[in-house]
Formats: sequence, structure tokens, C-alpha cells
Amino acid sequence: MSERAYLDAASAESLHPAAREMLLSAVDSGWADPVRLHHEGRTARLLLDNARAVLADAVGVRPDELYLTTSGTAAIHAGLTAITAARKRAGSTVVHSAVEHSAVLHTAGADGVEVGVDSVGRVDLDAFAAAVRQTGVAVAALQSANHEVGTRQPIEAAAEACGDVPLFVDAAASIGHDAVPAGWSALTASAHKWGGPAGVGLLAVRKGTRIAPAWPMDEREDGLSPGFPDVPSALAAAAALQARLSEAEELNKQHRAWIDEVRRRVAADIPDVEVVGDPDDRLPHILTFSCLYVDGEALVTALDAEGFAVSSGSACTSSTLKPSHVLAAMGVLTHGNVRISLTRDTTYAEIDRFCAVVPGVVRRIRAEAGM
Repeated sequence: MSERAYLDAASAESLHPAAREMLLSAVDSGWADPVRLHHEGRTARLLLDNARAVLADAVGVRPDELYLTTSGTAAIHAGLTAITAARKRAGSTVVHSAVEHSAVLHTAGADGVEVGVDSVGRVDLDAFAAAVRQTGVAVAALQSANHEVGTRQPIEAAAEACGDVPLFVDAAASIGHDAVPAGWSALTASAHKWGGPAGVGLLAVRKGTRIAPAWPMDEREDGLSPGFPDVPSALAAAAALQARLSEAEELNKQHRAWIDEVRRRVAADIPDVEVVGDPDDRLPHILTFSCLYVDGEALVTALDAEGFAVSSGSACTSSTLKPSHVLAAMGVLTHGNVRISLTRDTTYAEIDRFCAVVPGVVRRIRAEAGM
């Protein structure tokens, strides 16, 4: 297939040109250990501090409130665990929405209290507030927007409802694409979602929010992310985010219009289809729809053969062989699911071709299944 369209930005974006340029220059200057006192170490420290300052400014915190981790998932595990441990006198309960990233659900564990969502994936704010007010709550977790369906969450209202309970926000789907409302106590993000290199995650913890890291405190990220820092990748992540934010206004306007068109055309041209997520209060670049009587793996594979890289939250593409917990919590169709998410390089021609091709692919799969 000579004509390829990558429509899976919510999983990972290709390296931004600004990140590539920075990475190539930084590998020759930022390779030393930044905690050492020799010239090479001090050079690496200066570069690392510069990267941290740029990243901190982008997410709206001070540099000393930002920790670098090896991924967004690692940032969730480290941050949520550390905040929960620091509040053990208050309790150990983690209140979270039913559509959080699996890393939040795993970290919350048996002490987690799940709050339901409506049919577009938005948390029940009254139920969330009531759960947070219960005795024994250490922390509340609510994503800025959902990575599968794009629906934004009411972060400011949730923060107000939390009172003295810290609000932990997974913002991986939003940073670089959408503004994150104020009010949170801690925030996580992942560089490969905005065109930075894989292997760089962010954990921002505002002053006044206590943490007790699971690892021994040391000179590296205060023990929240032990190990040798990847200075060149941190610099590349900072360059990518800075560049992406400068492009955001125009890209978001373009992406929102194109996603609106896909939403209309898919609903009009494919029988028995359910387009999910909030049609308006959402991330600008994500759309998910589910097709009745269609195998999800077959649909993703067939679209790949047509030149489209898309993802699916259906049972058929999950290593656990379970339906998407997000779609299940929303009470929507979980089979034959496709998520498209637009990159900075997506063109209208690719969107137009996708809309023209997908109805025929769905018809063919249904016919092969005898439907």
C-alpha cells in the first residue's frame, strides 16, 4: 500500500521536526550524568534544567514542581502512589471515574472507589463529590479528557468539590492538544503524545501537595523516578511541546472541523453505527465509532490494508480479551470499534478518503459474516 494515512495520534505521534533537531544536537552534549560536578556533568545539568523549565512553563507549574519519569504510565504509578502514601492518616481510598486509564485503576487497586459516567463518558459530578466527601479518602483521580472517546471532564468543578482532597489529573490525552482547566493538585502527561520521543513522562505536583515516594529519596527526581535521566530526550520533549503549542490554535480549529465532518459522514453512510463521546465538549482530534455486526480486529486489519492506521478499543484487539472498560462504562456498543485521532501532518484528502472507504469496508466484513 503506497498511500498511507496514520490516524492514531492518541497512541503516539511521529517525532516533531523540532524534537528531531534538538535530539540530534543534544546527544553530543547532554550524555553525561547531571548529578556529577565535573564539566560534562554540569553541562548535562544545565541542559536538563532548561528542558524542565520549558516543560514546566507549558503545563503551568514551577520547575521545582515538575518531575521527569520514563513514561506517562510511570508518572501515574509514581505520583498516585506517593500522594496516597503521604495522606495515610486521612485514609487510603482513591476515588476515580470509571473511565480512567488502566494505570490509575491498577494503582487505586482494592481501595479504589469507582464513580460512574454518562453515555458520553463524562463523570457523574454529584456522585464524584459525594464519594470524595466520605471518610478515608486520600486522593481523587479524574482525567482531563478521555483518550478513547475524547470527552472532556469537569476538572474545575471536580477540584472545587474535592476541597482539601488532592485532585490527580491524567492529562496525557490533552497536553499539546487542548488546555487543561485549573484546580488540580497533580498532573501527568506523556511526551510521545505530542510529538516528543517515547520514554519521557511528566509528573507535576503543586506545592502544598504532600508526597511520599515509594522509592528511597535520592538526588534524582526526589526519588519519584530513580535512575539515570535521558537528558537528550527530555530536551527533545520540551522542544516538541513548545513547537506543538505554537501550532495548537490553527491545528485544533482544523482538526475539530474535520472530526465534525467524519462524525456526520460516518453516521449518514454506515447503517447500524454508533458514534460515541460528546459531540461538542471534547478533544479536537479524536473520534470513536462502533459498528454493529462487525468484528473489531477484522475492521482494523481491513482498514490497515486500505492504508489507514487506526486503533480499536473492542475486545478483539485487547490482549486481555475484554471489551474496552471505557465503552462498557458508557453503556455503548463495544464491538466493531474504531478510534481515529489526527496528527499535525493529517490532510483533508486523507480524511475524505477515509470517509469514502470505510462504509464499503464495513459492508464487506458484514457480508463475509453473513449479515
